[in-house]
Amino acid sequence: MKKYNYYIAAFLAFFIWGFFSLALKPISNYPSLDILFYRVFFSVVAMTFINLLFRQNAIRKNWTDFKTMPKQRRKSITVLTLVGSLILASNWFIFIFVVNHVSVKAGSLAYLICPILTTVFAYFLLHEKLSKWQWVAVTISAFSCVLLSLNHFHDIFFSLVIASTYALYLVSQRKNSEIDKFLVLNIQLLFIALIILPFYPKYSGVIPSEPLFYICLFCIVFFFTIIPLFLNLYALKGINSSTVGILMYINPIINFCLAIFHFKEEVTVVQMIAYSLILMSILIFNEKVILSNKNKKLKVVEDSNSI
Repeated sequence: MKKYNYYIAAFLAFFIWGFFSLALKPISNYPSLDILFYRVFFSVVAMTFINLLFRQNAIRKNWTDFKTMPKQRRKSITVLTLVGSLILASNWFIFIFVVNHVSVKAGSLAYLICPILTTVFAYFLLHEKLSKWQWVAVTISAFSCVLLSLNHFHDIFFSLVIASTYALYLVSQRKNSEIDKFLVLNIQLLFIALIILPFYPKYSGVIPSEPLFYICLFCIVFFFTIIPLFLNLYALKGINSSTVGILMYINPIINFCLAIFHFKEEVTVVQMIAYSLILMSILIFNEKVILSNKNKKLKVVEDSNSI
């Protein structure tokens, strides 16, 4: 049963992220870099406050566990945590640069390519095994991304860079599982905050005074940063990077639905086909979990009928 908790955590993380545009759209007139600054700083303050006020026992326990680990493992955890911070920070910076100076489509395409790269990186770097049907799902996903990139070849390079950084973050954190995930995330965001702090005076705009900005920022910090990132890292404790990567497609599918039904954007037949293939690839990739769950339910029904 605990295994399904990890699947649920991964699903919820990307399901929540799928609605990110609802919090970003109302403050789209603010510079993206300002939103990033405040997103990181407020997230660090909130997480540090929660850890110091409510999780002191967890901090002490993790610190004790960390000190008793072999020196090589302590070094490995430290490197994975800090390198993960750098990768995540570079992903956020590159994404903003691409959206502002290349195209929004390149940024969107990146998170469609990312699950494929995550699966490939996990296969070669972590030696995670994939079944025949899972390779079929990856192939379908790759084909759907090719469809979406038609007539946008200029965007592919930048999309690959964004996708590669987040895929590497997921794969690197798969091996960083001994320390409490909420604490690890707090340390990573604190490290990112220290990196970007020197750039804040020069590159930030006027301090926002509009209440709407802070309402949206509250939603971004808690519902679209802390909660989904924590769920993402928690999921990596129990399921492999490839599975977490393929579930990432839930995010763009929800974005696509919002674009059609909420923001009333026009879509092409090719886009409809591509996103349908992506949904199909998610089901195929997780067919063992789906069928296993179905068989368990059937067994429960049969057992209850036999009583």
